[in-house]
Amino acid sequence: MKIYVLNGPNLNLLGVREPGIYGSESYTDLIKRIEAHAKEACVSVKCLQSNHEGTLVDYIHEGFYEGIDGIVLNPGAYTHTSIAILDAAKAVGIPTVEVHISKVQEREDFRQVSYIRAACVATITGKGFDGYLEAIDILEKVK
Repeated sequence: MKIYVLNGPNLNLLGVREPGIYGSESYTDLIKRIEAHAKEACVSVKCLQSNHEGTLVDYIHEGFYEGIDGIVLNPGAYTHTSIAILDAAKAVGIPTVEVHISKVQEREDFRQVSYIRAACVATITGKGFDGYLEAIDILEKVK
């Protein structure tokens, strides 16, 4: 099984960005945890991050052409604004799990809107880095 783990804007600043919300572990720590979990599950993962909406769309397209089996997606702020990412996910039809480190449902009103959710098989919020691991497990069951 091959999975892309895609992270949107500002997630490269984990550990620095609002540690009270996102924790003190770094983006590198996140990737190490994902890779270790994937190895245990005999899943191939490719972790990618971009602060640019179009690049995230390109990664989704790339995954389609590479024949991946699933996407773990934390679109960051693009969750609440990007119809382009939604359209890309719908176009390729790859099972996708939306992940958020924080409990977005307990945050600002504008964070209550998720465009990407319409293209996802599941949504995980508020479980920190463990949410990514749970998303991989969900995708294994979907396949």
